[in-house]
Amino acid sequence: MLWIMRFSGFFSAAMVMIVLSPSLQSFPPAEAIRSSHLDSYLRLPSYQLSTSPHSLEDRFSFRKASEFRNADECGFTGHKITGVCDPSLVHVAITLDVEYLRGSIAAVHSILQHSLCPENIFFHFLVSETNLETLVRSTFPQLKFKVYYFDPEIVRNLISSSVRQALEQPLNYARNYLADLLEPCVRRVIYLDSDLVVVDDISKLWSTNLGSRTIGAPEYCHANFTKYFTGGFWSDQRLSGTFNGRKPCYFNTGVMVIDLVKWRRVGYTKRIERWMEIQKSDRIYELGSLPPFLLVFAGRVAPIEHRWNQHGLGGDNVRGSCRDLHPGPVSLLHWSGSGKPWLRLDSKKPCPLDALWAPYDLYGHSE
Repeated sequence: MLWIMRFSGFFSAAMVMIVLSPSLQSFPPAEAIRSSHLDSYLRLPSYQLSTSPHSLEDRFSFRKASEFRNADECGFTGHKITGVCDPSLVHVAITLDVEYLRGSIAAVHSILQHSLCPENIFFHFLVSETNLETLVRSTFPQLKFKVYYFDPEIVRNLISSSVRQALEQPLNYARNYLADLLEPCVRRVIYLDSDLVVVDDISKLWSTNLGSRTIGAPEYCHANFTKYFTGGFWSDQRLSGTFNGRKPCYFNTGVMVIDLVKWRRVGYTKRIERWMEIQKSDRIYELGSLPPFLLVFAGRVAPIEHRWNQHGLGGDNVRGSCRDLHPGPVSLLHWSGSGKPWLRLDSKKPCPLDALWAPYDLYGHSE
């Protein structure tokens, strides 16, 4: 229990630095992003636009979050942010779906609480179902955000079965299309999964120096990299040869800093799709959307401190057993794996670390 007490001290100290705020200017959702060859799946279908939101509102009830204000140190006195292209913004992309909505709301809440300049954060929400915007806006009335529709049909025929059904959901693959979904003026983005909370200032992660690399992420080179691919993959030199000249390490795609300019220039989306096509015919991996990223980027990642992805807190991909923190400092807690903190808390069978997620949970009515 000593480590929990020590972390609680860090947690309390971080909370003291929270800066409350008057308003976060909001922006309308993006019904169609300016990218002509993608219009067919970036535009919200008309039948979905007319769907009644009442069923979702009946199912979910979130408390209204506090408002957050920039600290004096943020500067830009009198500067009015004009839109998504404003150069002072920190861009964060997160998916929104019904199953993980509670986690996404908690993630946003944690980012705002620990940011020195929360008014400078712009959220890009990726959805495959509509009407979630209403819930977000009622919970964070002044939040800067846009909603981007991602058509599941774009990847449905590319997805193969995985060790866990949740890993097969099309929205898991929306991160592959960020460079096309987001406006061309957005040059960099932080992609975050929905099952995490940030307990440090997100601007520190935003300022990561990627050097010549396209993405940055915490790497774990002690992990057995071979287990992420089948024996058939490693025995076929035409496939495994993709790693020749590289020193590939495992990295978790739930926390990434992405240079969208380089991504667009090289065309990495097509490279990822090509590996997904090979998977359909040759079965070269078992784990959802992660392996294609490893095939394209492993050994070509700008390393980020491990504190920015204390992952695996959801346990393994089948049983969801309890896990401890990795040694070292903590800036982000990530419940990757099958066990999610909100489900374990509701079932009255939480893991010890789930108590660190609970303060950011806005689900339910105010007392």
